[in-house]
Amino acid sequence: MLLMTSGDLPEPVVRLWHVTVTAAGDPQPLAAIHQALRALNTERPFIHSIRYDEGRAELQYWEEGEEMVDAASLALRLWNEHRSSAGLPAWKVVGLEVVERETFQARHQTTPLAHADAQPRRF
Repeated sequence: MLLMTSGDLPEPVVRLWHVTVTAAGDPQPLAAIHQALRALNTERPFIHSIRYDEGRAELQYWEEGEEMVDAASLALRLWNEHRSSAGLPAWKVVGLEVVERETFQARHQTTPLAHADAQPRRF
């Protein structure tokens, strides 16, 4: 998507994408995985959720990009690019979800049963 500026030069529209990356492989000691994921979070502090067990880890974060494929490309490289520096296990990426901000927010939006200013009424 392009936005036209006053000089008629197209300007890219950067969107926010919610990314979930799942990596899995041979089971590893929990303490080692915990330490590696803490190191990854130090290197990439934008990660807002990390879940893990002996054989897999799930990372969630926000990414900027013009198109979904831009965010997906970066996400697919995240685990391998930080494997050595963070001490991550030699696991493979086995899952990837990338959704635009509006879709993510719609999934997590709760609708109140009654508005705060609602008055009880008799039938």
